[in-house]
Amino acid sequence: EVQLQASGGGLVQAGGSLRLSCSASGSIFDDYAVGWFRQAPGKEREGVSCISTSDGSTYYADSVKGRFTISSDNAKNTVYLQMNSLEPEDTAVYYCVAAYEQLALPLEGMRGLATFGSWGQGTLVTVSS
Repeated sequence: EVQLQASGGGLVQAGGSLRLSCSASGSIFDDYAVGWFRQAPGKEREGVSCISTSDGSTYYADSVKGRFTISSDNAKNTVYLQMNSLEPEDTAVYYCVAAYEQLALPLEGMRGLATFGSWGQGTLVTVSS
């Protein structure tokens, strides 16, 4: 089972930026889809974004389209989530998740990742107003 390490969370003012990193043990690229979920206090978990490491296709939740960008660095076994124009509503614990791509498809909605994925520990993002 792949092991994931998320990092990069912190405190930022509204309008600011953060970059989250998800580093995987072993090589996951070409075989896995990797994504980010978030959960705010009192709210349901939300799939934010994911990427296919085989062909680079991506999915974004409507709430983050145009503000967040997901990317992968195959050489470093790392997936990044660049978060710009952050809003207080983005405050949450962010989790990275990886699953064999065949189990994760289709990327839209991220249901496969939620069901079959291996989860890393969360990293807290706090956006102050």
